[in-house]
Amino acid sequence: MANIITRPSWYIPESRVTAERFFLNRRKFLRQLGVAGAGAMSLSAIGCREGTAADAAPVAAPKTLAAVTPSKSFPAPRHPDFNPDWKLSEEEMTATYNNFYEFTLNKDVHRYVGNFQTDPWSIEITGLCENPMKVSPQELVSEFGLEERVYRFRCVEAWAMVVPWTGFQFSKLIEKAKPKAEAKFIRMLTASKPEEMPGVKRVPDYPWPYFEGLRLDEAMNPLTLVATGIYGKPMAKQYGAPIRLVVPWKYGYKSIKSIVKIEFTDKQPKTFWETLQPQEYPFESNVDPKVPHPRWSQATHRMIDTNARERTLPLNGYADHVGHLYKRA
Repeated sequence: MANIITRPSWYIPESRVTAERFFLNRRKFLRQLGVAGAGAMSLSAIGCREGTAADAAPVAAPKTLAAVTPSKSFPAPRHPDFNPDWKLSEEEMTATYNNFYEFTLNKDVHRYVGNFQTDPWSIEITGLCENPMKVSPQELVSEFGLEERVYRFRCVEAWAMVVPWTGFQFSKLIEKAKPKAEAKFIRMLTASKPEEMPGVKRVPDYPWPYFEGLRLDEAMNPLTLVATGIYGKPMAKQYGAPIRLVVPWKYGYKSIKSIVKIEFTDKQPKTFWETLQPQEYPFESNVDPKVPHPRWSQATHRMIDTNARERTLPLNGYADHVGHLYKRA
């Protein structure tokens, strides 16, 4: 991917591009637009309140790249089909620029994760399946093995990165659970530990724990990855340790972090951001440069380590892999 130099049809003049200081945090957008008063949802309820002294005081300040336990499983072999000749985003930048509101509304999540305990950890598999279970990430890795994949990652806030995830196809876990014929969707939950995740206490208006969902056919697609590592190492806490989802053709909030529950259901589940702002964060949430967010364009994005502004591709460049899922009759 290269810097944009010419001005093709999708070019957006700088005067129309949202200022960086506003898109670095969703709350800045709403404050800038004056969303307040009668009839409007409270700013704190949608992650847009003003920061407090508590927000500015980290629970802990570990090293920039949070320590992770070495493992003989890392580095895993890179999958030949997901080994593009792309420049990886700088690890130090991606490790210090994260959204994880359970810890803070700001991007410096790595400063707040010191008390977060990720071992022992279990994931409950439940709902409309023949083989419900509770299982640890270690058990899943032992059964399914690990591989590395280089994926684009696109945030709804119009920033992006290219990173090497380590994990296994979600379809393997789904097949192990044996969903029933009536199961059409999957609902997932993130951990909610108020004593270890300071944001849970500081933003009580949010409907914790964080919850997300996918159609079963989306979850079964070979691109959908359960990740336990990044950059050839076990997952650092700020990325969503110890186990998270990566759905590279959807906006980043669909790739749920620190998963504790996976439920098969016959009804489309509500999702966290959809519950708070359905016009801005719909269930499907596929990357689509032609469909702007209500408050900014999605035609281009900023690479977080170089600040290069690049054209956003339909389905984040994965249309050949997943476009068939969205063809309308």
